[in-house]
Amino acid sequence: MTRSESVWRHIDGWTILLFLLIAFCGWLNIYSACFSYETEEVAGLFDLSTRSGKQILWFGISVVVGVILLLIDSKAYEFLAYFLYALIFIVLLVTPIVAQDVKGSLSWIRIGSFQLQPAEFAKGIIALAVAKYMGRYEYQLRSWRDLVVPLALIGVPMLIIIGLQRETGSALVLTSFLLMFYRQGMSGWVLIAVALFAVLFIIVIRFSFYPAAILLGILYMLGLWRIWRQKRVYKWWLTIALVVCLVYCGICKVAFQHVLKDHQRERIELLLGMIDAPNGIGYNTNQSLIAIGSGGWFGKGYLHGTQTSLHFVPEQYTDFIFCTVGEEWGFIGSFFVLLLYGILILRLIVLAERQREIFSRIFAYSVVGIFFFHVAINVGMVLGLLPVIGIPLPFFSYGGSSFLGFTILLFILLKLDAARITKMR
Repeated sequence: MTRSESVWRHIDGWTILLFLLIAFCGWLNIYSACFSYETEEVAGLFDLSTRSGKQILWFGISVVVGVILLLIDSKAYEFLAYFLYALIFIVLLVTPIVAQDVKGSLSWIRIGSFQLQPAEFAKGIIALAVAKYMGRYEYQLRSWRDLVVPLALIGVPMLIIIGLQRETGSALVLTSFLLMFYRQGMSGWVLIAVALFAVLFIIVIRFSFYPAAILLGILYMLGLWRIWRQKRVYKWWLTIALVVCLVYCGICKVAFQHVLKDHQRERIELLLGMIDAPNGIGYNTNQSLIAIGSGGWFGKGYLHGTQTSLHFVPEQYTDFIFCTVGEEWGFIGSFFVLLLYGILILRLIVLAERQREIFSRIFAYSVVGIFFFHVAINVGMVLGLLPVIGIPLPFFSYGGSSFLGFTILLFILLKLDAARITKMR
């Protein structure tokens, strides 16, 4: 048996099956989200002039790309990682110059009749570059100094996407790499610190600086009390941490007022209950909740959702596609879709854990983090639990760039996993 035959034999079939099931469900719901009673006799599921037809086209393109990725030697991904990173870095810089303004964002490049969003492809390339750096011989994640280069590889493109392309959602996805860092040995205190900063931000924005300062004072005293109880030497970093947190709280309000855009600020205020705008900035979320709530246990039936068919929810075929599931498939259908995603993420974790090479394991956990972040944020956004930041649901939301980007992530991982078995022989 040749190596190529062996690779095909060892492709993880469960992951492929989950990919196909989720893509199929997404395609059906995209058709439903764009369906209207006026056009039901004109447009069909496979009509390339419709969004469902275009999604099938992107599915076909993605499958072809996936097959090509499986045919490439697995060593090429590590070898080309830095080159691809430099290439996407240049593309991200050029994008705001040539891009058309799409709802305030400069992140889309038009190629003929298609529009592509380079930030969707940057996720996988950044994951490859970080995996190559952290997969070096004798590299260990023992202190914050070991995080400087990986964080720079992630942070610089993130700043470009936020600052130049004005695309907050795609940039925030890159914070999902924290899961991979934690798996590679990063202290859990870093995750606690991130959670603390989020809590402090909410307190300062929702209330004021003083409640946040009181909370920090209590935590500081508890730290001193613990040191005294355990008869340890005073830790100088405790005071530095207090000062850093106080400075952070001091600039939160300023940054909130002068850095964020009006619509971003209003979405956070809406989430925190500071404003009530059911017909304004909160219209999407409000209509989404109505659609999901009206579905009940079993839904209204495919193509029978009134909120969906009458297009009460803007952008329902992209970021708010999950409310179509809630209205037409009900709680049971929504649970089934979330179950598919849960099984997919668990399967990706299994693939990540069985990798023997550090490069492959780091890339695999980066993929796990990206998929988990997208699913959690998108569903939380649709349910009104999180601000609306434009995060698509993997393989479900309409969009060629996101579908192709997720396919590239998934199939590179499948190739690395299959190569793991062939290398053992």
